[in-house]
Amino acid sequence: MKVLVIGGDGYCGWATALYLSSRGYEVGILDSLVRRHWDLQLGADTLTPIAPIQQRLQRWRDLTGKSIDLFIGDITNYEFLSKALHQFEPETIVHFGEQRSAPFSMIDREHAVITQVNNVVGTLNLLYAIKEDFPDCHLVKLGTMGEYGTPNIDIEEGYITIEHNGRKDTLPYPKQPGSMYHLSKVHDSHNIHFACRIWGLRATDLNQGVVYGVLTEETGMDELLINRLDYDGVFGTALNRFCIQAAIGHPLTVYGKGGQTRGFLDIRDTVRCMELAIANPAQPGEFRVFNQFTELFSIGDLARMVKKAGNSVGLNVEIQNLDNPRVEKEEHYFNAKNTNLLDLGLQPHYLSDALLDSLLNFAIKYQHRVDKNHIMPKVSWHRQ
Repeated sequence: MKVLVIGGDGYCGWATALYLSSRGYEVGILDSLVRRHWDLQLGADTLTPIAPIQQRLQRWRDLTGKSIDLFIGDITNYEFLSKALHQFEPETIVHFGEQRSAPFSMIDREHAVITQVNNVVGTLNLLYAIKEDFPDCHLVKLGTMGEYGTPNIDIEEGYITIEHNGRKDTLPYPKQPGSMYHLSKVHDSHNIHFACRIWGLRATDLNQGVVYGVLTEETGMDELLINRLDYDGVFGTALNRFCIQAAIGHPLTVYGKGGQTRGFLDIRDTVRCMELAIANPAQPGEFRVFNQFTELFSIGDLARMVKKAGNSVGLNVEIQNLDNPRVEKEEHYFNAKNTNLLDLGLQPHYLSDALLDSLLNFAIKYQHRVDKNHIMPKVSWHRQ
């Protein structure tokens, strides 16, 4: 099957592109490389030294004999997008090509607009391109569990059945996004749902939890294939940040009380979830939603786990509760369903001492690349 991975130079996209290529899929990567540009703008850098995309792909070909096509451009440019799709002719499109950071989207008006235009317009262009020329193509879109917020009822997978005034209907689950980034994902979901209902497109929305880890079987084959690993206050995610902070002797930065509970998953499960969605496509006119996570943890729980793992390898790890720069509930009910991917055959990698040890050792190896000026949060949700 021909699979185009949009955003294939990024954290989840790169690992997915290599995984699918290794499994025999004919893979193309489409990316604007803007994520690297944002690093330069912010003065931050990935902990791991990532090679230019062309060099990465050449190394993959040298090691495996497998070629991955490359299209460099911006999907908010419809002419470029349409030309690339006609050249590659995908049967499935995996869409990671979005600005993925909540703090980035909350820096100021400009970054909120960049986020919304990049994400919403890019996805809208993609929907029209599929409708016009590739109506049978299956769209596998990366959503986020952050679309749901933290409601005081169980979170279902995309839809909820409601009884009201004696009548019953199944409707999209209510959304309570917590940042301009999460809001853009909600807009995407509405637009994709519309395209499936009105045009008969087929799409799977994978509402992903917080991803941790850096190594997959493929990215670990060679240092030129290594994945990015962000630790800064803008793009770094919780567990990855904590392990890197532990490695350099910086207190773990827990925002507020630390009771914020979220879904988490290993990056090895991200790539497998993508394959399961591709191999079991949605039907024409169907907008499926899978909640893509394997375990629920509070931020405080994660910090305590990293502290314990760090202490066991001789690191002196402290936990520091900071004033929360975000506007969010710090103690709340959270019970989300995640059975659809398990039913399709996902065998999760649960968070283990071995994984924490591996991540800590990885962080220790590259600790010389850490810029301590980028560890503390600098972006506030609050009115200034």
